[in-house]
Amino acid sequence: MYHTILVAIDGSECSERALDEAIRIGARAKIYIVSVIDVAALSSFPAAYRVDVREESGHALDIAYARVLDAGIACETELAETRNVTDTIAKCLQRRVEQMPVDLVVMGTHGRTGFRRVALGSVAEAFVRRSTCPVMLTRAKQAS
Repeated sequence: MYHTILVAIDGSECSERALDEAIRIGARAKIYIVSVIDVAALSSFPAAYRVDVREESGHALDIAYARVLDAGIACETELAETRNVTDTIAKCLQRRVEQMPVDLVVMGTHGRTGFRRVALGSVAEAFVRRSTCPVMLTRAKQAS
C-alpha cells in the first residue's frame, strides 16, 4: 500500500513507537528515517554539548536503521538541521516530504494538553497542520 514512509525520530519512546508502527505497516515500502536538530535552539549551548547532540542523534539513526534492516525493509537515514532561527523542526520535516515522493509520515506525539502543550509546543501538531501527505501519529505506551 505504501511505497515510501518517512519516520521522524528524536530518541523518545514516542518516536520508537512510530518506528515500530512504520516497520509493522511498511513491509513492502522503503522507510526513510529522519532526525532533525534544531540549530537555533542549541545555539546558546556550549559547542561540546552541540557535538554530543549530533552524536546521540546519529547513534539513534544507526539503531533505527539496523532495526528496519533486520525487519527486511529497505531503509535510508538522514540527520537534518533547521536552517535559521525562524525555521522549525516541523518545517524541516515538511521540506523532506516535499523533496521526495512520501506516501505516509509516521511520527510520535507526547499527547500533551493544557499548559504543558502551550509551554512546550508540539512538533507533531505543527507538522500535521502543514502536511501535504497522510500522517500517522503514535503515542508512548500508557503506564499501567
